[in-house]
Amino acid sequence: MIRRFAAAIALVWALGFLWFVTALPQPAAAVKTDAVIVPTGGSGRIARGLDVLDAGQARMMLVSGVDREVRPEEFAAEFNVPPATMECCVTLGFAAVDTRSNAAETADWVREQGLRSLRLVTTDWHMRRARAELERTLPAHVSIVEDAVRSEPSLRTLFLEYHKLIASRLAAVAGDVL
Repeated sequence: MIRRFAAAIALVWALGFLWFVTALPQPAAAVKTDAVIVPTGGSGRIARGLDVLDAGQARMMLVSGVDREVRPEEFAAEFNVPPATMECCVTLGFAAVDTRSNAAETADWVREQGLRSLRLVTTDWHMRRARAELERTLPAHVSIVEDAVRSEPSLRTLFLEYHKLIASRLAAVAGDVL
């Protein structure tokens, strides 16, 4: 009985990992949202968020999890953001240190701004967990558009992220039960 149970768990894990690896989220179509949210940490995320802003697909952007040492002028210089765009449309969030705190920082900002729709820009392998954490913290009326930045993650990265996703989901279920 225990062997069958263990074999079933192993099979579910393996099939889940196969799904996770082969069905990574994709970039979004051109759709307008109130804002674009970019958690720091992966190559191409901030550039993609700025492209969305420049294309008029969002009117403002939050970059969550910026290192406290980074000054807005440095950010603007590194990513070639005009001063007017920094002033009107880009908010640097310094409170977050991980995916869960990115979600909390984003939820606070969304409430302050009165937003109803977001475009989440993050790396393809990170999208599912980032979205799940956001959905747990945002008001129910806020819609999320996934806009994945394509990457070529290593098997190690995929393996770790899959387990972080499982842990995140289990923690959410445990929190709902308690």
